[in-house]
Amino acid sequence: MDDWKEAGQITKKAVEYGASLIKKGAKMREVCDLTDQKIIDLGAKPAWPTQIGNNYVAAHYTPDPDDENIFSDELVCLDVGASLNGIIGDTACTVDLSGKNQKMIQAVKEALDAAIKLCIPGTKVSEIGKTIQETITNYGFSPVKNLSGHGLSPWIIHDKPGIPNFNNGSPIKLTEGQIIAIEPFATTGMGLVEEAGQANIFSFETPKPVRSPFAREIMQFIDNNYKNLPFTTRWLTQKFGKGKTVLALRELLHSGILAQHPPLIEKTKGLVSVWEHTIRVGEKPEVLTK
Repeated sequence: MDDWKEAGQITKKAVEYGASLIKKGAKMREVCDLTDQKIIDLGAKPAWPTQIGNNYVAAHYTPDPDDENIFSDELVCLDVGASLNGIIGDTACTVDLSGKNQKMIQAVKEALDAAIKLCIPGTKVSEIGKTIQETITNYGFSPVKNLSGHGLSPWIIHDKPGIPNFNNGSPIKLTEGQIIAIEPFATTGMGLVEEAGQANIFSFETPKPVRSPFAREIMQFIDNNYKNLPFTTRWLTQKFGKGKTVLALRELLHSGILAQHPPLIEKTKGLVSVWEHTIRVGEKPEVLTK
């Protein structure tokens, strides 16, 4: 088994495990921690902190270290990634705890299945977007237009090409052997997301000298353990404690060493669902996370 396939299969097992933990009364933080640990137990590392999006939160949300929130009747998007020496598997699913939104989940699953069939050399990414858009709108929902699928490369989560969720007219074509993630989002809202709230997901961007020993120590730890892949406050706090982590992050952000990734919410507070797989482009498309 090659590394892309192995990373994909680890991610698949982790997302299935994480989804099985999402139940009414379960702690959100524990679901994320246990899913991250599952990836480690399977021989890889999390490519980013396991993310959950409740109702109108589409992406980039993971609980803080002291978050005690529990699931109730939300529509929950679960986004999981595994890194096997920088080779990345990327997948997502949606769990409906309300029992009222199965149609939204079916819309993104069908959109993804239809898009995967187009993952052959020479297909324009806009054709994939058109198929996703038509499938989702036929169900009576809107695709999220400013979130997209993407290429995957070693140590790079969001590489070219972007794989739109609507017909953006792009002439870019898929090529043989390309690794891509296709990620249809459906919403009851207008179909646009925006940043909201405080970020607790970060990535290493630009190495620079820093003043405090706390910041130097944590910057070195980030570089050694995550490279340019995203990480979260929760991970650093587990190792360095809250006070040291807060002081270091403040200095690293102020110095422009870290990029921050705030939660993304649907602009009109519409419900959001997602389904995602990692695919290797070929005459017979290979779904690496299935």
